[in-house]
Amino acid sequence: MQDTIVLLPASGMGHMISMVELGKLILHHYAHKFSITILYTTGSIVDSPSIDSYIHRVSQSNPSIAFHRLPSVSVDTAPTRSVPAIMFEYIRLCLAHVPQTLQQISSSSTIRALIIDLFCSSALPAAKDLCLPVYYFYTSGAYALAAFLYLPKIYEQTTKSFKDLTTTELHFPGMSSPLKATHMPQPTLDRDDPAYWEMLYFCSQLPKSNGIIANTFEGLEPKALKAITDGLCVPDSPTPPVYSIGPLIADAEDGNEGDGVPENECLSWLDSQPSRSVVFLCFGSQGSFSVAQVKEIAHGLERSGQRFLWVLKKPVRDEKTKQTQNYTADFDLEGVLPEGFLERTKDRGMVVKTWAPQVGVLRKESVGGFVTHCGWNSVLEAVVAGVPMVAWPLYAEQHLNRNVLVNDMKMAIDLEQREDDGFVNGDELERRVRELMESEQGRELRGKSWKMREMALAALGTASGSSTRALAKLVDALG
Repeated sequence: MQDTIVLLPASGMGHMISMVELGKLILHHYAHKFSITILYTTGSIVDSPSIDSYIHRVSQSNPSIAFHRLPSVSVDTAPTRSVPAIMFEYIRLCLAHVPQTLQQISSSSTIRALIIDLFCSSALPAAKDLCLPVYYFYTSGAYALAAFLYLPKIYEQTTKSFKDLTTTELHFPGMSSPLKATHMPQPTLDRDDPAYWEMLYFCSQLPKSNGIIANTFEGLEPKALKAITDGLCVPDSPTPPVYSIGPLIADAEDGNEGDGVPENECLSWLDSQPSRSVVFLCFGSQGSFSVAQVKEIAHGLERSGQRFLWVLKKPVRDEKTKQTQNYTADFDLEGVLPEGFLERTKDRGMVVKTWAPQVGVLRKESVGGFVTHCGWNSVLEAVVAGVPMVAWPLYAEQHLNRNVLVNDMKMAIDLEQREDDGFVNGDELERRVRELMESEQGRELRGKSWKMREMALAALGTASGSSTRALAKLVDALG
């Protein structure tokens, strides 16, 4: 029987893409040794409608990757429940089918290991019962990993919810600067939300695995990786090995959430712009703003005088809501922008509805800066392209990423946000965009980003690269 490695991503396209890229990386080096089997869920509130077409594309181009859909389940989606609580319950109920599925796979293949997402921690005990080694694939950076490993320790230090600690800063091992308690990821903010206790459980299970695979590389986050391997983040028990195998970045076409979008139009437009002259604004597959915030962004861009490419999703109604689950919703572009904006900026700017090929955009010679939500995939894509950033975190662990991008990596400029709802004034955006594109600090950031690009390429580029060596150590551990 052939040896296979089973991968188990959490719900959501971003988690699926990251796991697929891990599988492709393993096959690139060790196709003679393993096949890849991916278990997945569909039907949760965060699942993209394009996931089936994505899986079809991957299956066609990678015959050594097989997909197994877990049975769908029903959960209570009452509006009184938080989105993380609903998602976590959905995943947990779906994963009750994992032991049976693993036994079915074992009838035709030898499973060498189960690699799971952080949010799939409930599968860990069942896999251990089957005597399978279990590894986590942590799809964000080492600084955020350090924070989550340390979360059970923080839990012991206070009885209050982070959302109520408005003047408290949290200190995590390996980080130069503290994080406001209120900027922790949403599922950790409220102890009265079941999602909080799920997150605490997930984080407490990390040290019980055989190892943690991280989508980063040694040169990008050395302080955080050292803090983890030195045991500072889990002071009460041994820390499993950490394998830094990144940067893993999806092919441009693989993450296409905007089927039918004329992507060549924006790429062709970029080809006609001067070198390093365009600032690119994009906020991930879910990042969205209110109409009021959209108008402030437009005012800031217009007054900045800079060339720009701006990806805009259908606005959300609530100022505090920065996410949309309706990835491809159509809307009247002119109706949400200031009157006459598109006409006044047509010679130096382009606004694209819903989606643009971000990997391809960032690699264009004309792109000189990136206003980003600090999602980790976007951060890595900018690192590999050598593009400096303006950091505008919206949700999840993005405030953590912002902290280290600005204070530790020195690859981004901070952006002042209103404390209660994260609103950004147009004058502030104008100031930061000018700073990135025109100032001496911006030039320094660009130089730093280019050096990090070279380190990223070296990490995966040769047999002696740090990430290539880490992958080899992981495969050796799998036997």
